[in-house]
Amino acid sequence: MPTAHVNGTDIFYSLEGPQTRPVVTLSHSLMANHRMWDAQMPALRDYCVLRYDTRGHGASAAPEGPYTLEMLADDAIALLEELGIEKTVFCGLSMGGMTAQTLALKRPDLLRGLILCDTSSRYDAEAREQWRERIAAAEEHGIESLVEATIDRWFSPEFCEHHGQEVDAVRAMIRSTPLAGYKGCAAAISQLDLTDRLHAIHVATLAIVGENDPGTPVSAHEVIAAKIPSADLLVLPRARHLSNIEDSLGFNTALRAFLMEHSGARSKAGEMYGF
Repeated sequence: MPTAHVNGTDIFYSLEGPQTRPVVTLSHSLMANHRMWDAQMPALRDYCVLRYDTRGHGASAAPEGPYTLEMLADDAIALLEELGIEKTVFCGLSMGGMTAQTLALKRPDLLRGLILCDTSSRYDAEAREQWRERIAAAEEHGIESLVEATIDRWFSPEFCEHHGQEVDAVRAMIRSTPLAGYKGCAAAISQLDLTDRLHAIHVATLAIVGENDPGTPVSAHEVIAAKIPSADLLVLPRARHLSNIEDSLGFNTALRAFLMEHSGARSKAGEMYGF
């Protein structure tokens, strides 16, 4: 199982596809892991794909928190450096999108493009209180107490009815999240406050959001698209928070179109890309 010791912790990663192709990095949501992106892998067969488990999740270590978004971004930066990846298109969803924004502000030199999915750039006081309540519930009742409310935010009832196998796989990811990892990452994202800095991001950016995402709504992405000078916005009809799963076809179509334009691929045969 490939694991890199970076930024003081052990991070599990998966590097798939031809290493002579442009690199795409995928960063998952809170209470998920790298398998959250399984539906994207067929669409990325022409790329070198780096997936990793954020600290506190999946097969990565779960040190006691709290964590910060700077820490999560530094984990990703250190992993890219450990693997010798000089340039990547970085795609993050929810917590992964917050990590991506932080990384873009710290190390724009690492990026060919940025895809920010079902995420936000700021939480207000009310939202921060909700995160404190969720952390307290997890401490008192365990991660299991958060499962069904999370599924309700992440998927529409129609999708749950007709795609039970996919939804059950996500339930399993949620249940497997270590308490320390959930608490640490929830504390990190509760402090999200990047809106006023987004104007400094000049890399090509695509914001993708499910039309009915209740936690990081379309309005949050309209702010992101307005603040980042080179950003475009795509709304996926009817999808909720995990739009990459609920509308994988629409998501993958947009993903491939963005990569074809911004991944840095060249036509010269045999040339190395991204490393």
